Amino acid sequence: MKTTEYILLLQSCVWSLAVMTSNTMVVDAFQSPPSVFHRRHHLPTTMVTNKKPILAPIVPHMSSSTSEASKTTTTTTAREINLYNSLSRSKDPFVPINPAKISMYTCGPTVYDYAHVGNFRAFLTYDVLKRVLTYFGYDVDHICNLTDVDDKIIKRCNEEGVSLMELTTKYTELFMNDLEALNIVKAREYPRATDHIPEMVQLIQDLEEKGLAYRSDEGSWYFRIDAKEGYGEQLVNLDFKGMKDGASNAGQVRASAAAGAADGSGASTDADEYDVEKIGARDFALWKAPKMEFDREDAIWDTDIGKGRPGWHLECSAMAKKYLGETIDLHCGGIDLKFPHHENEIAQSEGASGKKFCTCWLHNGFVNIGSKDEKMSKSKGNFLTLRTACPKNDDVRAYRYLVVSSQYRNPLSFTTAAMGAAKGALKRMDRCWALILETNLDDVNDADDDDDDNEMAHAVHKQLMNFETAIADDLSMPRAAASLFAVVKLAEGEFKRVTKAQKDDDDDAPPLDTVGIAAVKHALQKMDQVFGLFYQVPKPAKLAADADGDSHDDDDDEDQSVPEKVMELVKSRMDAKDSKDWDLADTLRSQITDLGFAVKDVKGGDPIVTRLDH
Repeated sequence: MKTTEYILLLQSCVWSLAVMTSNTMVVDAFQSPPSVFHRRHHLPTTMVTNKKPILAPIVPHMSSSTSEASKTTTTTTAREINLYNSLSRSKDPFVPINPAKISMYTCGPTVYDYAHVGNFRAFLTYDVLKRVLTYFGYDVDHICNLTDVDDKIIKRCNEEGVSLMELTTKYTELFMNDLEALNIVKAREYPRATDHIPEMVQLIQDLEEKGLAYRSDEGSWYFRIDAKEGYGEQLVNLDFKGMKDGASNAGQVRASAAAGAADGSGASTDADEYDVEKIGARDFALWKAPKMEFDREDAIWDTDIGKGRPGWHLECSAMAKKYLGETIDLHCGGIDLKFPHHENEIAQSEGASGKKFCTCWLHNGFVNIGSKDEKMSKSKGNFLTLRTACPKNDDVRAYRYLVVSSQYRNPLSFTTAAMGAAKGALKRMDRCWALILETNLDDVNDADDDDDDNEMAHAVHKQLMNFETAIADDLSMPRAAASLFAVVKLAEGEFKRVTKAQKDDDDDAPPLDTVGIAAVKHALQKMDQVFGLFYQVPKPAKLAADADGDSHDDDDDEDQSVPEKVMELVKSRMDAKDSKDWDLADTLRSQITDLGFAVKDVKGGDPIVTRLDH
């Protein structure tokens, strides 16, 4: 064995020992001792006693600081990673500004509602990227913003009669619970837009000095796109000649954004999102003066540039600069954020600093749903929250596997069949890992056993190398998953061989290949540093708003009311039926049944939901 390989294997053994001692497995105190045959063939106890083991996680949760996480996981020498850069429109070697610490900014949620499973594809993509970088020895400084003031939030506050802080705190906590459930490595900070008003005001003043920002008659501030060279040519290629005339200085006359059409046609330049092909490129809002018929006192700030609130695009530029500097390594988001959001971020940041804003941009594809395979979105009304789509812990882990094993840039179909396949894959991995944990590997001495001479260990090592090649090639997770299951298959074959020998009372059969199984264990531990699949889904933390409420346990509550998550499924099913998406409606009915409720349709009225008798 080569010296470097021996050192890495030795490090992994030490790490594995730490994991096994920190994740205690529950053992039946009355379990019979293994048979002589079991000891001789190193069979897992479960194969003799037929008891189901309690699965311990392969790896502990990574901390929010990947520098801390690298101390508890196997480190691999930093290597060249190729990533598809939306800026260059090509797959390029990733070259960090400072190899000692990679700066990464990702667009977070607008906290006015539950995030849906389409949103979580983006957050899982960020997670895979960060885990891959950490796997190869990089330290990642990750910031993910929270948009806690915009038109949608104000509208929801008005509808529910709650304060801005009350609404956004609730949905921020729910978002964090979902991140925990999906085993997503936390960012260093989740800064809220409303905590960074001074930084945004300063950025607008800097842009005004450069001739890139102007104030409208009514007090709003806009970015002058025709004064910024290269606008519309960074992440997209806007054909300014082929589209409608833009609205430079159109901020002088402004209509209510709330009254604008949903597709952006007829909307004012205050709209954060619009269809550029329909209304042309527009000077976009940096700061929005109050509209008394719509805005609220708790969403208005009195500043040096006047009263108002920040535009959506401004938030990210200001917070990225504060926490990561004027030039960052990575910026990620969904493909729908390329324009106008990310294009506007580049214009603002580079316009103010005169420096390149970000060297590498990554964008993930949509999650599609239903028989029409449409993009999942709140505006279409076809979205599913994580809580409704994945009511059970195994569903949550299956969704994680479905997303992290996909090619992040391609669309992903969320279907019953896809989730079923993901669950099946997880069960197979869980069974294999349980058998490995129950196997006696105490006699395996890596210092004496040269696994170069072991056929199974050699095959495992080859798959681990294939895995590393795949993840370094633009996060090619389908290929990485193929390598993972090739390793699982090797272990399954060996366990089946020994089980057959046991059934046949073949005492002359070779014993279990413990060197090979140890190699499998090592490889799965390494691979799971990226996949993050072997963990116990935590129980959601109690919301702060409920902290002073009743102290009784919800599990012991005899209240026969219908839980909120069931009602969300019922509403989603009604929307699916209205859209004549019968497959989705049937799927949602099955999920309602799994939660212990029945739904009965009533012609011309709301459906009746009742608890099933057990």
